[in-house]
Amino acid sequence: MVRQLLGEPDLLRTNPHLRSAPRTRLYSIERVQAVERSEEFRAAAAVAARRSAAARTAALRRRREVLARIAAEPIEVPGPAPDRLAALAVEHHNRLDEERALWRGGHVADPATVEGAEPRALDRWKVDYLRHRMARYDEILAELSGRTGRAAAEELLRRRVYAAISQAHPALARECERRLRERKRGRPPG
Repeated sequence: MVRQLLGEPDLLRTNPHLRSAPRTRLYSIERVQAVERSEEFRAAAAVAARRSAAARTAALRRRREVLARIAAEPIEVPGPAPDRLAALAVEHHNRLDEERALWRGGHVADPATVEGAEPRALDRWKVDYLRHRMARYDEILAELSGRTGRAAAEELLRRRVYAAISQAHPALARECERRLRERKRGRPPG
C-alpha cells in the first residue's frame, strides 16, 4: 500500500540497524496524513483487512486440522517387563553414547550397566528408549514441518506420548512429568 499510495520516498537514508541492508525509505508526515484521509486509502485498507481476516481464518482451520490429526493419532507404547525394559534402556543409552563419541570431539563413551545406573538416570533412559521406540512420533513431526500449528501439534503429541508412557509404565510417571515441566520452563529435558 505504501508504494501504491505514496509512490517514491521523499528521502532515502542508510539503514540505521544494518548498513548492508536496503536503504530506509522516509516519507513526509504531511504526505502520509493526506493519503490516509483519501478514499483510495480507505478502499485499500478495507481490502487488506478482508484479506488478513481470510488468511487468519484459513490459518486457524489448518491449525485445527493439524491438532485433530495429532489427537486422533494412535499412541502405542512398547510394554516389556521392567527388568527387560531396564536392559533395553541401558543398551539404547550406550549406543547413543557411542554415537555421541564419534561426532563430538573430546567425548569418550562410558558404557553403563543396569546394576551401576543411578535409579533416576535409569528412569530417564527408560523414557528415552520408549520414546525412541515410538518411531512414529518423530515421523509425524517431520511430516508437520513448516505447517501452521506445528508447535502446538508438537506440544500436544509430546503430552500424549508422555501420558501414554506413564499409563503403560506407572513407575516412569514422575520422569514423564519432570520432562513436561522442564519443557514448559524452556529447558531441554535431559
